[in-house]
Amino acid sequence: MSFQIKLIIFAVASLGIIWVSRKPLRDFRSHGFYRFFAWEAILALVLLNLDYWFVQPFQWNQLVSWVFLIVSLYMVVEGIILLRKVGNPDQKRDDPALIGLEKTSKLVTIGVYQYIRHPLYSSLFFLAWGVFFKQLSWLSLVLGLSATLFLTLTARIEETENINFFGETYRAYMQKTKMFVPFIF
Repeated sequence: MSFQIKLIIFAVASLGIIWVSRKPLRDFRSHGFYRFFAWEAILALVLLNLDYWFVQPFQWNQLVSWVFLIVSLYMVVEGIILLRKVGNPDQKRDDPALIGLEKTSKLVTIGVYQYIRHPLYSSLFFLAWGVFFKQLSWLSLVLGLSATLFLTLTARIEETENINFFGETYRAYMQKTKMFVPFIF
C-alpha cells in the first residue's frame, strides 16, 4: 500500500479517534487524554507494519506476533462481555472521560478481571506489541514503547478515577491483581 494511502487512512482514522476523545482531550488529568495518544501510536504502528502482515508467516517474529494478537483478541472480547454482563454500565458515572462500557456501576472481579485490572488496555498493549513483531524496526520500537507508556498512564489515571468511585473496594482489588499481564505487570 502506498505511503499516500496510508497517510489518508491515518488522517481519517485520527478524525474518528479525535471525535471519540473530544471531551477527554480538554483535560490532561483524564485517562481519556492519554488513551488518545495510545490509540494514535497503535494506529501509526499498524499502518507502518501493514505491508508485513503475512510476510514469512513461520518466522519467529511472526509467530510471536500472532500469539500476541490472539491474546489481544481474547482480552478485548472477554473484557467487553464481562463489562456488559457484570459491570452494569449506566449513567451513574457522569464523567466526560468515560465512554460507553467504562461507565460501570459495579466492580468486575471475575474472569480475566480476576487477574488483571485493565483487560481492554491489556488488549491494546498486546495489539501494539503483536504489530511491532510483524516487522522489527526502530520506528516500530518507538511506537510500541510510546503506546505502552500512554497505556500505562491511561491505566494509572483511570485507577485514581476508580478509587474515587468504588473507594476502598478498588484499592483492595488493586492489591490482588496486576495491571496488564497476569502475575507479571
